[in-house]
Amino acid sequence: MGLTKVTVNVTNLMKSLPGYEGLFLVDTGSINCMAPESELIKIGIQVEGKAVYELANGQPVEYKYGFARISFMGSETVSQIIFGPEDTEPILGVLALEAVGIGVDPVTMTLRRMTAISLK
Repeated sequence: MGLTKVTVNVTNLMKSLPGYEGLFLVDTGSINCMAPESELIKIGIQVEGKAVYELANGQPVEYKYGFARISFMGSETVSQIIFGPEDTEPILGVLALEAVGIGVDPVTMTLRRMTAISLK
């Protein structure tokens, strides 16, 4: 897919602090979302664990992860989010997209809301 970006607001689960808003790269090849670690800590996202992730170049790397409220295009979901390096471009992963029924049109490479969220 081409480079598609969308404005996303990330908050902690309780919405007890102001969120982090940024332009996130829509990455259908990435399962989870990712944002700079300092931004996630600032908004009160708690570290829940660590996991090994495979980068686009095939290299394995260990990152911390937590859970956050992810809001975009008028929808909101709760998703796992990775505490990325400070210079990382924020990523909106496919699980967050599918959870709210938004897909990528393969012809226009734009985001579009599905008529229904699939239970298949």
